[in-house]
Amino acid sequence: MIEPLHISFEVDCPVEHAFDTWTSRIDDWWPADHTVSNDSTSTILLEREVGGRLYERTTDGSEFDWGRITQWDPPTDFGYTWHLRRDAADATDVMISFRPTRNRRTRVDIVHSGWERLGEGGQDWRDRNRGGWNTLLPHFVAASERNHSWQQEPRTTRGSS
Repeated sequence: MIEPLHISFEVDCPVEHAFDTWTSRIDDWWPADHTVSNDSTSTILLEREVGGRLYERTTDGSEFDWGRITQWDPPTDFGYTWHLRRDAADATDVMISFRPTRNRRTRVDIVHSGWERLGEGGQDWRDRNRGGWNTLLPHFVAASERNHSWQQEPRTTRGSS
């Protein structure tokens, strides 16, 4: 078995906002260099239900499937199969959880597994995907932390009444 990737980080926003940024506003932050077409005008879509598609649509109407939603439990957990630029039979598994922390921040935990399905090249794909996550996630963090209505609500801090 090839060890799953485990990635954890925090974003400065509530759980509901972080979940919504990933699932409803994915097209706002997903970079073109992490797509099949490498086209900055493509649309990234995530169908928000078990069995729903995660896919890319280009301006000419071409669609490229990236995976299927396997778990849907808003606003805390969702998962999907992942096969960007690969056959669906070679899909790996991604599970993402969103948990509240202090001061309305959110801890995001990602477990990316199933590398053994890729045969001898599985370890290499795992290692390459670590780099992919490292370049993708700053886009998500920036989109999650942009000024939105939730930031206008008063925050409580230690020692305040």
